[in-house]
Amino acid sequence: MIKLLIVDDSALMRRQLTAMFQEESDFEIRQARNGLEAIEENKAFKPDVITLDINMPEMDGITALSLIMAERPVPIVMVSSLTEKGALATFEALNLGAVDYIAKPDGTISLSIGQIRASLIEKVRTAAKARLKGAKSSVKGLAQRLREERESRLAKPPAIPRRRTGQEIKDGMVLVGVSTGGPRTLEEILPRLPADFPCPVVVAQHMPAAFTKSFAERLDAVCAMRVVEAASPAVLEAGTIYIGKGGADIIVTQRGGKPAVIPRPETRDFLWHPSVELLGRTALEHCPAQQILGVMLTGMGYDGADSFTEIKKRGGTTIAEAEETAVVFGMPCELIERGGATYVLPLEKIADRINHWAGK
Repeated sequence: MIKLLIVDDSALMRRQLTAMFQEESDFEIRQARNGLEAIEENKAFKPDVITLDINMPEMDGITALSLIMAERPVPIVMVSSLTEKGALATFEALNLGAVDYIAKPDGTISLSIGQIRASLIEKVRTAAKARLKGAKSSVKGLAQRLREERESRLAKPPAIPRRRTGQEIKDGMVLVGVSTGGPRTLEEILPRLPADFPCPVVVAQHMPAAFTKSFAERLDAVCAMRVVEAASPAVLEAGTIYIGKGGADIIVTQRGGKPAVIPRPETRDFLWHPSVELLGRTALEHCPAQQILGVMLTGMGYDGADSFTEIKKRGGTTIAEAEETAVVFGMPCELIERGGATYVLPLEKIADRINHWAGK
């Protein structure tokens, strides 16, 4: 049995979520109406996983999350609204230790629950088995922590200026596939790539459409490389990181005889989006495998395992995140089991290997 704590200030949402998981027969469920009750239930009920709403009275989800991770860490799936404010709060939650998130779609509660049912159940089951990482920052009042981070950035500007746009690529491309646990993992890797990185980096992170623009802006603020959401066709440039737009797939193509990326509507041919598998396949169509580095990070499922294995077979290089650091070892494990991993590395060594591959 999976012990699940459902935290939401809406009585109707709690009933809907409880009924959903009770139908699965392998969940033992309790409820909490706000962050204060969640903290107490975490100590008394000792859940295996928590679904946690962000906007609640008395104590919001972010504050509750920080205290839960300090007192009794447990895998948490955040329940967030499909707004820019909701996206930013979700990324803060992931930095504080949440494993995953689910976006509330628009519409009435009864209808919206049906839209997210399968995804939420899968995320909760995966989170219950996830490897927890401690919060990136010490647990303090959220406002104080954010203020200290901002002051630190202002006091320590980047040592290397941003690369100018319009730089043609000479040394191929880096493809990154990532899902559950990805935002925080990417924030550990991408800021360690220098501004003069000689290749474009194309990221397929499974994420809703409403979140990827905010995520790209968040990364752009902390990376030496330029970070953009690939929301429209773009010729690939060195020194730029392209985040695939959520709600679509990102593919490699040619524009004016130069490698480019474009968003493409989702299709049923692929289970996850933006599709890592499709990104890898299209990259092989327009770039020699020897000039491709594929990096497979934390995530459930097997998205990208076949195309990244093909990259290695054709003479390219691939990296799989090691089990010891992956929040969810599914995607890297699938690549390794197919014989598609050139290197299997823990999180802290991946950026160095990427820089070494690019001659940096």
